[in-house]
Amino acid sequence: MREPINMPSTLTTTDAKTDDESQDLAWTIAQAADDRKGADILILRVAQVSYLTDYFVIVTGFSKAQVRAISQSIAEKMESVWQRLPIRTEGQANSSWILQDYGEVIAHIFLPEEREFYNLEAFWGHAERIEFQASQPLDD
Repeated sequence: MREPINMPSTLTTTDAKTDDESQDLAWTIAQAADDRKGADILILRVAQVSYLTDYFVIVTGFSKAQVRAISQSIAEKMESVWQRLPIRTEGQANSSWILQDYGEVIAHIFLPEEREFYNLEAFWGHAERIEFQASQPLDD
C-alpha cells in the first residue's frame, strides 16, 4: 500500500514568487483599464477557490467603444511591460463583454448591463476581494 502524499499547508517559496508575479500582472491589467477610464475595477484572488486562474480583474466600460479601448489598452500594456499576449480573447465582435486570458490572470471587461447580469462578484463571492483605487484626475 502506498503512503499518502502530504501536501504543504503554506505556499512554498516558488509558489509565493508565482503568486507575487500573478498579483503584479493583475495590477498591470487594472492600471491599463484605469488609463482608459474603466469603472468599478475589482481584482478577485481566486487561486484558493479555482483551478482556472489566480486572479480575475473585472472592469466596467460604458460603451462598446470604451470596452474595446480598455481591452486594447490592456493588451498593449501587457505586451510592453510583460512581453505577454493573451492566450485567448473572446467577445471582441460584440464588445459587450470582452474576456482576455493571460493564464494566471483573466480580465473581464463588461458593459454595465452584462456585468450586472453575470454578477461574477457574487458568483466568486468566496474569493478574496482586492479593491483597486482609480487614479484621481489632476487639478488644473
